[in-house]
Amino acid sequence: MAAFKLSGLRNKHFLVLMGNGMLAVIAMAISFVLFHSLSMEDMGIWVFTYSIIAFCEAGRSGFLYTAAVKFYAGTEPERGKTVLGSIWYLAIIVTGIIVLLNICLLPFLSYTNNKEFTLCIQWVGISFLATLPSDVISWRLQAEEKYGTMLGFRILNSICSIVCFTILILFHEMTLEKAFFFNFLINVATSIIGIMLNLGGIKYIKNRTKECITEIVHYGKYTFGSTLGATSLGHIDTWILNFTLGPKSVAIYNLAKRFIAVVDILLRSFAVTCMSEMAIAFNKGNLEHVTNIFKKYAGMLTMAFIPLAIGALFLGDFAIDLLGGKEYYDTPASKAFILIMFIAIIYPMETLNGVTLDIIHKTEVNFKKMVFMIIVKVVTAFAGVMIFHNVYGVVCSIFLAHGFAVLYGNHQLQKSLTYTIPGIIATGYREVKELLERKLKISKRIHNIYITLMLDLPFYYDYYISCVPELVELEMF
Repeated sequence: MAAFKLSGLRNKHFLVLMGNGMLAVIAMAISFVLFHSLSMEDMGIWVFTYSIIAFCEAGRSGFLYTAAVKFYAGTEPERGKTVLGSIWYLAIIVTGIIVLLNICLLPFLSYTNNKEFTLCIQWVGISFLATLPSDVISWRLQAEEKYGTMLGFRILNSICSIVCFTILILFHEMTLEKAFFFNFLINVATSIIGIMLNLGGIKYIKNRTKECITEIVHYGKYTFGSTLGATSLGHIDTWILNFTLGPKSVAIYNLAKRFIAVVDILLRSFAVTCMSEMAIAFNKGNLEHVTNIFKKYAGMLTMAFIPLAIGALFLGDFAIDLLGGKEYYDTPASKAFILIMFIAIIYPMETLNGVTLDIIHKTEVNFKKMVFMIIVKVVTAFAGVMIFHNVYGVVCSIFLAHGFAVLYGNHQLQKSLTYTIPGIIATGYREVKELLERKLKISKRIHNIYITLMLDLPFYYDYYISCVPELVELEMF
């Protein structure tokens, strides 16, 4: 404990947290605009189509994102150029494969009237291509711990989206097709800006080497599976609902999950800094430090999510009515939202044990964990829909899948690191307590200074009057 001070948040944590908070607010505003401007069915189709785009992007990120951070962070400049060039080379290949597959599906457009299928063929490939530079830029900036630049870059994209959607609504031009079109244009513009500012380092593609590419591929083949599995877990319920209960149920379920963005902010913000810290500690051979980092983040986030769940219990109906509008008033969205927020309490342990497994080179174990989670999720989601005939069925599958992952992941992680689940909770409680006590002391100091000033004001007043008697004569007091 002496070697590693757990208490206290560094500036980069605060920066990432506040930046992601801004992104979440903007994303919530975008959701508000879409839920209030699109019909329930169109909203469900938007969510379904975008889930396919997100799934493809997860494949690329899963293959290269963790590898980029791990092999690029803290390296010598020449080694960094080699890694970055190799990442760009592989990212272009992966993107090209998806685009070619999409092109092969274009002839089937004339044989279907399914709107979801049509929009997927039209937009998945080109949207995936448009975000390629932006993704690599984000990976590089994170590895260099330039969180301010990274978040500013992402905020630019989000703000442009809400501005364009708002303009479409004001001119009564908002349709599902135009939403996809402007989303594509914004991604293209953001990527071009990033390239022009040399944020991604695409010029280093010439520095790639066969050895580095092989190393990244060998490492990435496991993170590819685990990341793709994690993304599948987030979208399987959407796909099952779309093909069993229809697009409207997808819109209802997505609305219930919208406010989980608060949980995602904390998870993503701390996972970003946690991954970099763990990579540096592991590369130095300090497993004890890796363990302390894992316990700190998992414990504190678990403690933080408990009051969020309690708040959802009292504000669930209001939140859903505000974001979704009258069309969602008599739907299961609010109760599903409350249940999801309580399930989210176990998210930190599941997410961070996966991150830690990747960092300590047990990516194959994390991949197996994701495979098991997917199996549990699919089986229980179908069973839940058959039993409840609404979104509650998939909500139950969330708890069962993540509960299994916590137990399995920690069992595997404990083979390499020494800790216990009660120890994680105790560390989190202690860290939160110390943080609050430290903040309370600062508040008390400010309060004491204020009281002292108030009590001493008469003295300073009398002293000033005695030193400047002419002001009294001029009746300025």
